[in-house]
Amino acid sequence: MLKSIRAALAMSVITLTALGASSAFASPLKVVASFTVIADFAKNVGGDRVDITTIVGPDGDAHVYEPSPADAVAMAKADIVLVNGLHFEGFLQRLVDASATKASIVTLTTGVTPIDFKPEFADAAEGAGSGSGKTVTDPHAFQSIANAKIYVKNIAEAFCAADSEGCVSYQTNAAAYTKKLDALEGEVRAAIQSIPEAKRVVITSHDAFGYFEHEYGLIFLAPQGISTDSEPSAADVAKLVEQVKQDKAEAIFVENITNPRLIEQIANETGIKVGGTLYSDALSQPDGPGSTYIDMMRNNIRQIKGAILGS
Repeated sequence: MLKSIRAALAMSVITLTALGASSAFASPLKVVASFTVIADFAKNVGGDRVDITTIVGPDGDAHVYEPSPADAVAMAKADIVLVNGLHFEGFLQRLVDASATKASIVTLTTGVTPIDFKPEFADAAEGAGSGSGKTVTDPHAFQSIANAKIYVKNIAEAFCAADSEGCVSYQTNAAAYTKKLDALEGEVRAAIQSIPEAKRVVITSHDAFGYFEHEYGLIFLAPQGISTDSEPSAADVAKLVEQVKQDKAEAIFVENITNPRLIEQIANETGIKVGGTLYSDALSQPDGPGSTYIDMMRNNIRQIKGAILGS
């Protein structure tokens, strides 16, 4: 794979050399987004002044993604690379090194107040023994709409720094999109308030909704932590099943990025019906119910509310 990446990059260099030197930033701005949520934010801020390439596409799992030669070529040609940070993109440093990109790498969680995984998932993520006391930062900050606004602000600032002529446009677009996020946050809070507190316990495939839980008051249980690459043990699943029975979870959901088999097993053992699909680390395909960030959040809260309240 490394040889093929290098070969692709060599061809890219030849092509760029043949084209000759150009202005510092041609229009449109060449932007690489590490995954679909970030790409959607960037489209809303950049409009037609940006050309966006997304590394991990719809329904893709950034935790286990393996970069391709085309990804390295896109990185090498980029003016700006937008990433989540907080170790969300396990492939990132390898891809940056392989591409030898000169682009600005912009971490969009700058300014976000991070939270830690629950202790059982922190241990799993670190490969540590139970009771080690270690904490691991949860990278899924975009599951809080308040944090999404910080991502948008950081994108606008990065675009302005790279393309000063378009700065007013970027700022205007960011302000308009932030108003939409404000309205979305109101919808989510209203939906949560309509659910009785005793019924606000749900199960998902992996621990991707910690920021949503922290911000909006639902409780999420999951058999897996940050990594979707490793299977939880039979003991872990049995422990979760017992916890579900004690906490009286109201709904259980599969995620678009994970195999539904494990969730179906837990549903069978607890008698809780699978309530639908939640979008966690990636947007849906363009014709799906979560093809934009706003659609993703609306789909998730609609699925959760409908499964719990039966409406």
